[in-house]
Amino acid sequence: MMNMDTSNTDMNSHGDDDDMSGCDLHETFEVKKSSQAVMKDNDNLCESTRKHKEQNDDPVDQTLPCLPNCDKDTKGITYRETPDVDANIQMEASNGEKAFESNSPDSKLGKMTCMSTEMSGTNLNLSGNTNDTSSIDVDMRPASPACEESLSSNSSVCPDLQEPHSSVGPMVEPKPPIPSSEAVDNITDEPEVTPMETDDTEGQNTDADTFVPENVVQNEPDSNQTQASSSESEQVAAEQKEQEWLGTKIEELRRMPQCGQSLPHLRATDNHKVLIRTDLLKEGQVPHPYPSKYRDSWDDMTVKMPCSEKNQFPVENEDVSVVQSRWELIRTALEGECKSSLDIKGMENDEVQHLFNVTLPKMMKLVLNTPKICTQPIPLLKSRMNQSLTMSQEQIACLLANAFFCTFPRRNSRRSEYANYPEINFYRLFEGSSLRKIEKLKTLLCYFRRVTESMPTGLVTFTRQSLSVFPKWESSKKQLTRLHITCKGTIEDEGYGLLQVDFANRLVGGGLTGMGLVQEEIRFLINPELIISRLFTEVLDSDECLIITGTEQYSKYSGYAESFKWKASHKDEIPRDGWQRRCTEIVAMDALRYRNFMEQFQPEKMTRELNKAYCSFMRPAANPENLSAVATGNWGCGAFGGDTRLKALLQLMAASEAGRDVAYFTFGDEELVRDVHSLYKFLKDKCVTVGTLYCHLKQYSNVVSKHLQRPNISLYGYIYDKADTNTDPEPSPNDSNLTTAPSTCPADCH
Repeated sequence: MMNMDTSNTDMNSHGDDDDMSGCDLHETFEVKKSSQAVMKDNDNLCESTRKHKEQNDDPVDQTLPCLPNCDKDTKGITYRETPDVDANIQMEASNGEKAFESNSPDSKLGKMTCMSTEMSGTNLNLSGNTNDTSSIDVDMRPASPACEESLSSNSSVCPDLQEPHSSVGPMVEPKPPIPSSEAVDNITDEPEVTPMETDDTEGQNTDADTFVPENVVQNEPDSNQTQASSSESEQVAAEQKEQEWLGTKIEELRRMPQCGQSLPHLRATDNHKVLIRTDLLKEGQVPHPYPSKYRDSWDDMTVKMPCSEKNQFPVENEDVSVVQSRWELIRTALEGECKSSLDIKGMENDEVQHLFNVTLPKMMKLVLNTPKICTQPIPLLKSRMNQSLTMSQEQIACLLANAFFCTFPRRNSRRSEYANYPEINFYRLFEGSSLRKIEKLKTLLCYFRRVTESMPTGLVTFTRQSLSVFPKWESSKKQLTRLHITCKGTIEDEGYGLLQVDFANRLVGGGLTGMGLVQEEIRFLINPELIISRLFTEVLDSDECLIITGTEQYSKYSGYAESFKWKASHKDEIPRDGWQRRCTEIVAMDALRYRNFMEQFQPEKMTRELNKAYCSFMRPAANPENLSAVATGNWGCGAFGGDTRLKALLQLMAASEAGRDVAYFTFGDEELVRDVHSLYKFLKDKCVTVGTLYCHLKQYSNVVSKHLQRPNISLYGYIYDKADTNTDPEPSPNDSNLTTAPSTCPADCH
């Protein structure tokens, strides 16, 4: 561990040299000799005694000559021994931590990502291997909090976000190597966060072995200087805390339920199916199913239920072939007892006993009660349908219990009529002994234990939204809305009450029942009521999204992909709206997957992503003042090959067109925080509209269209140049008609 000397004092200066400027060393010793012999002149004795003390007792004079060679290497770095940390941490970035550097005029040297590091005993877990995780597991940066304040210093956790200031001490060349961007993308998070050192060393060097000149401590400072120093320290600490984010304070963004309008009475319509008795809906009570008796259906427009009379399978009996009810077979199997727990791994013995004696029997009872709980045929949310479905949390728990026991018919083969639907039965979760699947099952069993002990009483709404008319992007006159961008926090925690983006697969839920364990899968695991959308949601098209309102979070977790761990049960405190739904709105929007990096800059690809994000953020029937801000991040920027800087701009443009502010979480990438905010502020100062920005993107596409790899011309550098020198580009003739009302330039733009 290394710390730079924080003292601004010149190493060759002396605290009281001015007082000694008129003294002659020979005369001083003569006075001393005379005073010792006769002791007559008291004044001379006092003067000689004072001069003797100043000449011989100055601690700086005695100490400073050895400073140049004391605990410093040739680059002026002071090393302090830290016996509890492996020495290798200076030479290699640990698992979950990106190597860092001091401030440097070279833009390539200032890069640092605020990632968490797990301390284990006396060593950091070092790993340079980036091949342990498959490409499906790198869809984004970790979802767990990545930047936290140090408890032992006033330094910012995201130091490079600070405004430039004069450095203290010599410019230092860093020792740790910088890992490749591919290696950083595969770094995983652990819950324990170790703040990294910063260039601002104020308040850090307080250990006993850190040299501080004694004369500086002994000399009492002027009271005005003390007050100024205290005020400056408080200001620096406040600035450092603020610099974990840039832009608008997240507290100033609109959140639900505060910004929402009052809901009308809940009722079923042609495009909104409601599976409960709305007239009996009361807070704190489990809703009553509607209708009261089971209605069977077996067609192409509804979910084929396990309890349907048409759910049959053939049985060969001697020379006669007959059909038998599959539901009767399910009932016979589930009415028995769970007797074996020998194959359960990854759980304590008492947890296994509770699972087999309590939780599983209650789950089996939920399945057996399916005809009493889910009494109405469940509509399929098919492509090109604008359809909503509202059901109770009890009904969702019943359906998920059926998925756990794999009872849904026709859903285990990709060649059935459900080939365009995600998997819903959990059979693949029980295959093999992958640690990922063990942690997934722990998280799901936490949910089942919770709902079987105390059934939640709310509702959840699933809405498939498809738009037929999109903005003429080149002609848009909308100004960019407010932006909060941060390297700290997560969409699900700090983004409460906002529209939270699920970086979705076209088949919602992605690899939930397989090996997938990135942003979407993790969100579906901690909010398991999202999983039931896989039962009835057909693959999403380019102009569609799925909006889910009211799901509850049941689990806490740590890590990401291979390091994901279920931690504990979570009690959701998000308030409910007038329909008894949690005020948690999640939108599943799928990004394009790119075969090569430059493909995403093609105009048609950028337009597709804009339209997808716009469809996800837009609410045609709502007043923008009643819409919450969007909580999003690096959408489609992992295995899908998206560029973080382009995707940040596209999402900001789509949100601005829809009238929403943006809270952007970079998941530890503080360089992205700085770059995006700097360009955003520049564009706002120039009053650049969404349409003008889109034209710049198309122009950039023309410039780099011949490149197969990353060009030398950066996207942001190109936009800076064009926006600084050009007036608004003229839209192309076929985009001359506006679909959005023009807005005037804000008064503070200049």
